[in-house]
Amino acid sequence: MKILYAIQGTGNGHLSRARDIIPVLQQKGELDLLVSGIQADVSLPYPIKYTFKGLSFIFGKKGGVDMYQTFAKAKSRRFVNEIRSLPVHEYDLILNDFEPVSSWACRLRGKACIGLSHQSAVLSPKAPQPKHTDWMGKMVLMNYAPVTVAYGFHFKAYDDNIFPPVVRKQIRELPVSDKGHYTVYLPAYDDERLLEVLSQVSPGTRWEVFSKHNQKPLESAGVTIRPVNNEAFIQSLASCTGILCGAGFETPAEALYLGKKLMVIPMKGQYEQHCNAAGLEEIGVPVIKNLKKKRIPEIREWVEQGQPIEVNYPDITEQIIDMIIAKYAGLIH
Repeated sequence: MKILYAIQGTGNGHLSRARDIIPVLQQKGELDLLVSGIQADVSLPYPIKYTFKGLSFIFGKKGGVDMYQTFAKAKSRRFVNEIRSLPVHEYDLILNDFEPVSSWACRLRGKACIGLSHQSAVLSPKAPQPKHTDWMGKMVLMNYAPVTVAYGFHFKAYDDNIFPPVVRKQIRELPVSDKGHYTVYLPAYDDERLLEVLSQVSPGTRWEVFSKHNQKPLESAGVTIRPVNNEAFIQSLASCTGILCGAGFETPAEALYLGKKLMVIPMKGQYEQHCNAAGLEEIGVPVIKNLKKKRIPEIREWVEQGQPIEVNYPDITEQIIDMIIAKYAGLIH
């Protein structure tokens, strides 16, 4: 059986999850990997057969997506050529983690594409939704990488086709401790804003910030800023008291699994993150709207009084893959 596993390369979550899904797929058949997108800081220790630019969202520095840079770097002719060049007809099973090139190539050729992503869960009518309506954001999410059948991962099993997060083996095997610092990953904010706000939260609080905007470590007023590095980030996460991050999926899920207290800031203009924030708020995780100075009292209260949220995220990755293969491999085209 030939399997194509197509992974979104914008951000780190998709590639982090793929590290645990790939070894399972390798046991099930002849596996090829496809990655499209930019702005990820995590690499895959596996050969990638297809590498495409795809359609990438570009992080800004003020809490959201830089739409100007996103559209400036999006080249529609190149994207169409990538779609046309992908031989999806050669595969018995195509799994898609919110990856647009393979998704649209399958649609163009009438080939089945099985969604296996967090976005598939977010789009479920039974999943939490933000209080405000973002029709444009929802339309983008629905049409960015459309699939034939959708299976998803979320913070809770809101529906029959929604499963617990894939917590990578590297995280599950970590020795967990509490060295008193707070780990920060907010790639949509610049270092100046992070320093300005975090240094005023609470005297003596230590912040370890991982930044996409700085290539050299710096330290000021209890705030250490360092470039994003997967190993360093994991060690910081395992030994922190709590984590302040965006309302993505993998990092909050890993923080919850490790028993760390968590606070999130959903990225502006990212419908998915606002859906995630609604789900996290539902289970008791504090959510703040932005990183402005007026949010300092809320962050201070979390530092001084916040508590971890108890979750149960069993490792059922192989069971999910087996179920999908039994249902769909070679049966639909």
